[in-house]
Amino acid sequence: MVFFREIPDVVTPKEILETEWKPITRIGKLVKDGRILSIDEIFAITKRIPEWQIVDWLVPDLRGYVIDVNIVQRQTDSGKRSAFRVMVAIGNLDGYIGVGIAKHKEQRMAIIKALRRAKKNLAPVLRGCGSWECRCDQPHSIPFKTEGKCGSVKVIFYPGPRGLGLVAGDVAKQLLRLAGIHDVWSKTFGNTRTHINFAQAVYNALVNTYYLL
Repeated sequence: MVFFREIPDVVTPKEILETEWKPITRIGKLVKDGRILSIDEIFAITKRIPEWQIVDWLVPDLRGYVIDVNIVQRQTDSGKRSAFRVMVAIGNLDGYIGVGIAKHKEQRMAIIKALRRAKKNLAPVLRGCGSWECRCDQPHSIPFKTEGKCGSVKVIFYPGPRGLGLVAGDVAKQLLRLAGIHDVWSKTFGNTRTHINFAQAVYNALVNTYYLL
């Protein structure tokens, strides 16, 4: 089922990071030493965030939501083992979006693991006004048509004029808001009731606005 439950305390306070975070990567060390001051500098170097603490350090205004919670089972020699599968989406409402999926026998730990993976999957989204009906040069929509696919689900987004709103499904609306997009047309194909595939397809479509230039 779709929860859209907001996660409190998405970002770890910097006071805690200063004492507990010991970077293990070169980029992490540069961030903690103050030689990298913006998340954009990292995306100019690489497409992936090597440590989730980097996002907490550089993007303090993140918001997160639980998109999907389900119970899954796997067969072992000792019998069936159940676990919670959780999908989390995060964003700063200003051009960044991330999605993470994790499993754990405890729901709380599954949410924490998914949240950390979403931070490592944080990616920029290119915004603009590509609608011929508007042309206001404000970043309220997307600059051009973009597509994303996951499993059987395919999503296509088209630029919309100011005031249109989000013409999309509930899962897509939540991710679009987290990315800071307010007006867009959409078209979907496949089994969109599979919320994980739907959310991943939306995430891929938004990230493609930046990486497929």
